[in-house]
Amino acid sequence: MTRNGKDAGPPPFLGLLPGSERRSLAEILRAETFGGLALLAAALIALVWANSPLADTYEQVKEFHFGPSTLGLHLSVAHWTADGLLAVFFLVAGIELKRELVRGELSTPATAALPIVAALCGMAVPAGLYVFVAAAGGGSLDGWAVPMATDIAFALAVLAVINTHLPASLRAFLLTLAVVDDLGAIVIIALFFTDHLNLAFLGCTLAGLAVFFLLQHFRVRGWWWYLPLGLAIWTLTYNSGVHATVAGVAMGLLLRATPVAGEKSSVGDRTAHLLRPVSAAIAVPLFALFATGVPVSGEALARVFTTPEPLGVVAGLVAGKVIGVFGGAWLAARFTHARLNPELSWADVLGLAALAGIGFTIALLFGELAFPDGANAQSVTAAVLVASLISASVAGAVLRRRNAAYRHLSDEEDASGNGNGNGNGNGNGNGNGNGDAGPGAAADRDGC
Repeated sequence: MTRNGKDAGPPPFLGLLPGSERRSLAEILRAETFGGLALLAAALIALVWANSPLADTYEQVKEFHFGPSTLGLHLSVAHWTADGLLAVFFLVAGIELKRELVRGELSTPATAALPIVAALCGMAVPAGLYVFVAAAGGGSLDGWAVPMATDIAFALAVLAVINTHLPASLRAFLLTLAVVDDLGAIVIIALFFTDHLNLAFLGCTLAGLAVFFLLQHFRVRGWWWYLPLGLAIWTLTYNSGVHATVAGVAMGLLLRATPVAGEKSSVGDRTAHLLRPVSAAIAVPLFALFATGVPVSGEALARVFTTPEPLGVVAGLVAGKVIGVFGGAWLAARFTHARLNPELSWADVLGLAALAGIGFTIALLFGELAFPDGANAQSVTAAVLVASLISASVAGAVLRRRNAAYRHLSDEEDASGNGNGNGNGNGNGNGNGNGDAGPGAAADRDGC
């Protein structure tokens, strides 16, 4: 295949997508950005509430139990948000993962290599750093998974605050990275945070998923089939000992990701469109509200940097994510057929790698699973908050500088277009006189 008479080579990662994919991506980004802002607001409310004279009421609401005991679902408010509402979040994540695998950036090896390697390294290096720091300080290794996760909603919200001229493909890179990251989190929850398996309930869960698959296979429509079945699968999963969020992912992966004859959009796209606002505006913020309310004091903050477990979390999220994501992306571009979109530069990837250190939702979930009780539970939660704030600040500094470079480039192009009749007569219509250099390369000339 050739492009303008030249060998096209492997397709760039996050090159120009079809119109339908761009619209779908834009919808996801809008919802996730709003969700990140709602998440931030909920976390601030939780911190203020837990450190106010009404702190006792926070604990009372958090520990209030309700639900049918006969179904094993007499749970606290905190458990309902972590096991119940987050299942909606993971259902949407499963749908997005399926879409990426079937027709998105992960559908071909050439485009999948870079985000997969970057995400895997971005999980392995933080976990390794945590183990090193915790072991060196004589602490518990149970929290190795805490710094592995990136919070896409929070990260996109930070990016939205900074972004005025950054390429849209940078946000798409972050979203694709987070999809792979979510898959890793799902596998970790299923393999390492499942205790006391009840084989009878697990068998019933698998039977329920088989029915779900058959309904999809035979194109059965109607929410009245799927809603009761989905609730039953979630209940069975919870009682089996497997973390209930895995049920959401499993059902998301089973939903069809491609439309059939007579459909404008697939059932997966329609379901995600319906549930994404619920996930972004209700499920994730409520989880944050009851997961981030920890007492903040000088002593508590000192423990973050003097106790091995929270210090390992900070090191993993702040340093490990940058090393892992940036290093993984560079290795993939260096040793595979994948290549970075010419619209982006490696300085952009560095800023994005720092942004990946914001590990809010799933990191807090891992913290609850690894340290359900005791002093480590609060200090690890505080460490996630501190590390996310540091990562957001570092990423903000890098990306603001990149944004200024792109803004300068845009101003130069506007001035050139106005002075030359919106064109320079070079025949290629790109306005920069270089058919091979994208905005990222030009922005590099302005400095990081």
